[in-house]
Amino acid sequence: MKTTAYSLPMTKEELDALPVEHWQELLSGAPEVLVEWLTAAAALDDCNAQALLGQMLLDGNGVTPNTSRAYACFVAASEQQQAMAMNMRGRCLEHGWGTQIDPVAAAHWYRSAAEAGLDWGMYNYANLLSRGRGVELNQELALDWYRKAAGMGHAKSLNLVGRYYEEGIVVEASRSTAFNYYRDSALAGDFRGQYSYACMLAERGRIDEATRWLEKIPATATIAFMNKIGNDLLLSAHPSFRAFAEKILAKDFVTLRMG
Repeated sequence: MKTTAYSLPMTKEELDALPVEHWQELLSGAPEVLVEWLTAAAALDDCNAQALLGQMLLDGNGVTPNTSRAYACFVAASEQQQAMAMNMRGRCLEHGWGTQIDPVAAAHWYRSAAEAGLDWGMYNYANLLSRGRGVELNQELALDWYRKAAGMGHAKSLNLVGRYYEEGIVVEASRSTAFNYYRDSALAGDFRGQYSYACMLAERGRIDEATRWLEKIPATATIAFMNKIGNDLLLSAHPSFRAFAEKILAKDFVTLRMG
């Protein structure tokens, strides 16, 4: 089925009649074409189209970046209780993307997304609770929300639950429990979880395995994080860790990312 079988602009009735296969083709095709269709669907007040269009406008994917338009899309979709849009409205309010920074409002929308069952909403709301930003500091409640997201397999939340257990924050410290959460976070692809897991593997003398996990980090990590662990690992007692750190600090990111 080809997108050329359908044409723009369209009415609400035509939008509702579009088959799933049409949207699947659009999603796998040129982002510029997808933006055209999403713009048309968003104008017809389709909340899912508004949420996805907002993300594309925020990222500059297939369209010139426009944070103000992105925020407007998230607002429109969030008013229809679209969970990801509620979360992204919170992100915009937290960081000032297309609107004024307002951590209190950000917390409201993160919580709305969390209560709607979105793991990213749970994670973002827990982050504010853990820092007391926009809401009263509450580590117990933060951990509850991290746990809920972790139970859904959310990689970053798995890592943070591990940290609560490693450091004994509002729970009895348990390195074995932390180890399990870090492992699951690493397997789920979080670069911070991969680093936490590698460090605990090294503690257990499993250096080769730990090094293999370190080598996965550059594929997804931020440069700031890589620089931080580079400085930390340069002081390691393990030669393979120091060699990895030297590559990081030499800014040899292309080689590291290519493996």
